[in-house]
Amino acid sequence: MPRTIATGEQSFSFLRENNLFYIDKTHFIKEWWESYDRFTLITRPRRFGKTLTLDTVRTFFSPEFADRGDLFEGLSIWKYEKFRHLQGKQPVIFLSFSGIKCDTIEETKYLIKYAIENLYGQYKFLLDCSDFFSRNERDIFLSTNRNMSDMMMQIAVKDLSKYIKNYYGVKPLILLDEYDTPMQEAWSQNYWEELTSFMQIFFNLTFKTNEFIDRVLITGITRISNESLFSDLNNVEVVTSTSKQYADCFGFTEKEVFTAMDEFNLHEKQKVKSWYDGFIFGNIHDIYNPWSILQYLKHERFRPYWANTSSNTMATNLIGQGDIEIKQLT
Repeated sequence: MPRTIATGEQSFSFLRENNLFYIDKTHFIKEWWESYDRFTLITRPRRFGKTLTLDTVRTFFSPEFADRGDLFEGLSIWKYEKFRHLQGKQPVIFLSFSGIKCDTIEETKYLIKYAIENLYGQYKFLLDCSDFFSRNERDIFLSTNRNMSDMMMQIAVKDLSKYIKNYYGVKPLILLDEYDTPMQEAWSQNYWEELTSFMQIFFNLTFKTNEFIDRVLITGITRISNESLFSDLNNVEVVTSTSKQYADCFGFTEKEVFTAMDEFNLHEKQKVKSWYDGFIFGNIHDIYNPWSILQYLKHERFRPYWANTSSNTMATNLIGQGDIEIKQLT
């Protein structure tokens, strides 16, 4: 009997605990860890499994799941003794900007502060360990909330990194999902320059000058140039759809799609190929969009499932407002 498809589920542990449909992408953990890149930015289109991959990384390394090796049994990462020993040994700071789509910079800042407030809430147990906090640090921790100043927000993740490192004795990883969502809205709503200047400081303090972190993994849809946003992070490993790194880690390969079809007793493989095949990542051809395949497996109907999952506002504005060079390229 085929496994149940949980549409839109982004929690790795939930999928595994309930034996829901999941295609093994845990080899990404090995490839990323053994690259030894300190700052990695990976860009992929929407609905290509970026959030689930980050949650898989979080679940693998976080001490919260230190006794949950069972979640990875039978998956590719569990074949390696080295990684079985790494599981649950590295604290993780996970931050997502996915829902930050605002009309003004004030609203954007507020939602980022709200996300950081929730992040601090996950680590409130650290306050029970008085040996790791000075009185001033305790006050700062307690006042890190949605009403904090802009400057306090910009330093908040770095401060949390220090607290976590002092508690565990290990530098944390930082995972940032959909870093560019606020920037796309800023472009569309005409507060790009303002937000870019603000985020440059945030990223500088959170990443480049943060001596309390081990590695950083960032995902997004677009690559925002080093000059405009990551000007201080000149050592970022940028992995785009043309890069060979992690080429089969996002999206489904043809072999994975056809194996899934066998599980669901579906046989129109060439028709599936004609409908949903067409992406090339790095040097790997025939990469399928996961959203389309999951919807097809679930409903057993051929439809353009991916077509209405995103807005083209940014592209439309760029074409409409761009100079002659941009318009010639499009």
